[in-house]
Amino acid sequence: MARVLSDPETMRFYPAPFDRAGVENWIARNRYRYAKDGHGLWAMILKSTGELIGDCGLTVQDVDGANEVEIGYHVRRDHWGQGLATEAARACRDFGFSRYADRLVSIIRPENRPSRRVAEKIGMNVWKEVMRANLPHLVYSIRKDQTQQR
Repeated sequence: MARVLSDPETMRFYPAPFDRAGVENWIARNRYRYAKDGHGLWAMILKSTGELIGDCGLTVQDVDGANEVEIGYHVRRDHWGQGLATEAARACRDFGFSRYADRLVSIIRPENRPSRRVAEKIGMNVWKEVMRANLPHLVYSIRKDQTQQR
């Protein structure tokens, strides 16, 4: 995960890339999420090579005081533009609807066009804008009944 989370270009829409301790804390947070919520961010493994190329999954996030289930994703830069984030996010969307929530969100910085495109490709639309870490973020949303129409 360090190759993904420590890369300045991959993490340019975060306050800063993660150092080694930040990556270890990220792993610990996700282990805690699994224990508490039954889900978190899962490793994305490239089938053809077995290598870890990112993460994607479901996390509980506070959005204006309400807990929402978010689809989050990071893909290693050398695998961008191949549809892997979209494929993983779509699978997480379907899994999330089958087990956890009737609405899913993705919280994305407005200037992060690639992540916004992933959210749009899986049927999400901008629901609202919020401030997180003193930065504006768009909250994309999709309801379970919207996927049944697609």
